[in-house]
Amino acid sequence: ILRAFANTNISVTVSVGNGDIPALVQLPAAKNWVAANIVPFYPSTKIIRVVVGNEIMQSANKDWIYNLVPAMKSINNALIEAGIKDIKISTPNTLGFLGVSEPPSAGKFREGYDKDIIAPMLEFLRETKSAFMINPYPYFNYADSISDYILFKPNKGVYDPNTRITYSNMFDAQMDAVYSAMRALGYSDVPIVVAETGWPSAGDPRESSATVDNAASFNWNLIQKVNSGKGTPLMPNKQFETYIFALFNENKKPGATSERNFGLFKQDFTPVYDAGVMLNGAGAKTQPQPQPTDKKFCVPRPNTNPQSLQGNLDWVCSQGIDCAPIQPGGSCFEPNTLWSHAQYAMNAYYALKGRRDDNDCDFKQTALLTTNNPSYGSCVYA
Repeated sequence: ILRAFANTNISVTVSVGNGDIPALVQLPAAKNWVAANIVPFYPSTKIIRVVVGNEIMQSANKDWIYNLVPAMKSINNALIEAGIKDIKISTPNTLGFLGVSEPPSAGKFREGYDKDIIAPMLEFLRETKSAFMINPYPYFNYADSISDYILFKPNKGVYDPNTRITYSNMFDAQMDAVYSAMRALGYSDVPIVVAETGWPSAGDPRESSATVDNAASFNWNLIQKVNSGKGTPLMPNKQFETYIFALFNENKKPGATSERNFGLFKQDFTPVYDAGVMLNGAGAKTQPQPQPTDKKFCVPRPNTNPQSLQGNLDWVCSQGIDCAPIQPGGSCFEPNTLWSHAQYAMNAYYALKGRRDDNDCDFKQTALLTTNNPSYGSCVYA
């Protein structure tokens, strides 16, 4: 895998297995690990980070927990001795390490771990200019009564009486709870990276929130959120490095059905839904049927900004084009994302106005033509 990423300029993180942590406290073992797992691939593969274990605080394995920070330091020293100074060390943490998370301004780490584990870890991250990595998952706090709050949809919000801030989404609240806990220990200057977050597209009968529509809504809105650079109420104007879990469904993963369905893509590489990351913006609830290549569809260009998408959508719907299918209850309303709605409207305009390629699929150079049919389920593109 590391060789496959060579010379692609794609940033890669390498993980240390949880069970390897105790042995890697010793510098000779750490040097051997670096020699085997980093040196042969670096710098042709752009390795930017080594993460030591995953969600160790939740493991209940004291041998892992109390050797975590010493192992992080040991691997950092091994990298330096190998002449590698620009690979950062960190470890991803679940929000289970919070003893208090509500309201966000009162966030605190669990007693016992706060001063013995978290504080030394944050001190090490500060010294090495690395980041504190967390895995916030609003999905695991889902309730029908707060579904809009969790999915970034319009809602009344949740009020924090200490700061008099009304939070419009749970992701911001979780991030600020972690920030408050860091601030209480004196480490509010350490940057935060979102190592994992996501939403499953399918689940067991008891997992009613694990649906394609909810997954598309959460991940699309998450991407718009973190790319906006607005940050959170307690961390304004910050753009957090954020990783979506996961790229692919994991059909052999044990546990609940949801655990096997966090992917943006199926095992056969077809999309599960559109999260706004695909080159032509085309996503599907079901795999689209092959279409004759003489059929063309007008879709937004990759990386078209939200303002342009909203402008295109508003303009098309003001020109007498039937936008009912992308209204609530319409056949193309879900996924309820700006990209999906703008794509439908732009193609509808193109189809109705005579398909003059240069004139009717331009939208101030924010559109392109594709032979890939974006239709899915009962949503049919003209």
